[in-house]
Formats: sequence, structure tokens, C-alpha cells
Amino acid sequence: MRAFNPLSVPLRIALVALATLIYVPDTATKAIAGELPAIASRQRTEKKSFTDAEIVDGFFKTAFGAEYHLAGRVDRIRKFDGPVRVFAETDRADRKAQLAKVVADIAARVQHLDIAMTDTSEAANLRVKLVRDRDLYRTIASFYGAEKARDIRTSLDPQCLSGFRKNDQFEIEHSDVILTVDISDFTFLDCAYEEVLQSLGPINDTASVPWTMFNDNVSMGYFDVYDQYILNLLYDPRIKAGMTVLEVRSVLPEVLTDVRAWVKRVNDLKEQ
Repeated sequence: MRAFNPLSVPLRIALVALATLIYVPDTATKAIAGELPAIASRQRTEKKSFTDAEIVDGFFKTAFGAEYHLAGRVDRIRKFDGPVRVFAETDRADRKAQLAKVVADIAARVQHLDIAMTDTSEAANLRVKLVRDRDLYRTIASFYGAEKARDIRTSLDPQCLSGFRKNDQFEIEHSDVILTVDISDFTFLDCAYEEVLQSLGPINDTASVPWTMFNDNVSMGYFDVYDQYILNLLYDPRIKAGMTVLEVRSVLPEVLTDVRAWVKRVNDLKEQ
């Protein structure tokens, strides 16, 4: 797991589109288009048909709780309740372009989520800091302090990291993502998708669901169908921040029906 969800007492930290003139290397375009061999091979063999029980199981295991936390398990829905604006802090135009395409892909596949890049950090409520691998733990320490950074390194030994700050209503107010840039295109995209998606709410990793990128043993590099189900369930307006498991179960059948129809249409699925 690469997500971090600390809950401090005062803050309870749970852990652009580019201008048209910026040059985007071919690898950035190919990576999102599924032309990287590692991504293309996964897409060819991807499981796309799931039972209701399989979808619901993964949703509850990722949307509730958190793999790394400091104040106990949180059995409440956490999500943004409004537009999400993403700012990338980096001097790497190629990685920034890839991140922008990741964000645009998420926006296109999650029906009720308004997410887009922004050019200014002041307008952002999701900040992505892209760093060299050698600077990763220094950056984590600057965000969360040296003691928590040591805990993270011991517990997770991450390549990348995400977390968020929520309010008393369990609405996410701000998310932070840290990604390393001096890695392969596949690893960068795998990290970018997982961490951006987890920073939107489903921050708990699970080893018991074999189809989700929120499983440490699964590497995707793209926004797979199963995780589209999870994010579309989470961001349906009937699933509200602060809901308990029982409250979610009461509305989930009708929500799942609508989410199935959306995911089928946006992915041109022949069957579900």
C-alpha cells in the first residue's frame, strides 16, 4: 500500500490541463492510450464482468477504514463534496502531462465527480508533488514530520503516497499526493492512478480483492473497470460523506443499478 492516512487531533489528516504549446513526449501519450506493452497486456486479459456481491465487497473494503492510521479505524464514508482541482508541483513537463491525462481519464469515467487540473496552487484542493526518488522521504517528513515519516517508512516503505484532511462531517477538504518521477512510465502511471484515486476517498488497501489496484499485489497502470465501479459508487450523490456501513447498505441496491449502467456505457461493455 502506498497511501497514508494519519489522523492528528487538531487536523485529522487522513491522508492542468497543460498549455497547448508545451511539448508532450510520445511516451506520455502512449502511456495513457494503453500502448505501453505492460498496460496493453493487462487490458487484454482484464476481468470486466463482476457480480453485485464482488463489487459491493470491494467497495466496503476500500471505502471504509484505512491501512495506515493513528487514531483507530474510521467506518465512515469519506469523499469530496464539491469540485476537485488538482495542482501538480514539478519541473518535469512529461510527468505533468501524464498526470493531466490521468486526471482527465478519471473525470471521464466517474459520472458524478467534477475533477480537473488547475494552473494555480491556490485554487487546488488536491496537490500532487512530484519528486526524485532520493527526495521522497525528505518530502514526506516535510509534510508530516520526521516521526511520522519514520513510521511510514517502517510500515509501508512506499514508492508514492497519498492522504487527505477531512472535516467533522467526513468531507475531504484537502488531499496530498507524492509521486516519484525517476521511475518507468508504467510504474509512474500505476502510482499516479492509485494515489490520485485513493486521495478521493477509498484509501484502504485490501489484499483479499484480486481485481482492484488498491491491492498491494496488483499493478494496473490504468483505470480498470473494477475500480471504476468503486469510484462511481462512492461519488454517487446518494452515498454521502459520513455515512455508516448500515446507511450505505440501505441505498446501495439502487445506486449499484445506475452505476452498472454508467460503467457499461462508458466502457462499451457487452455484458456485465
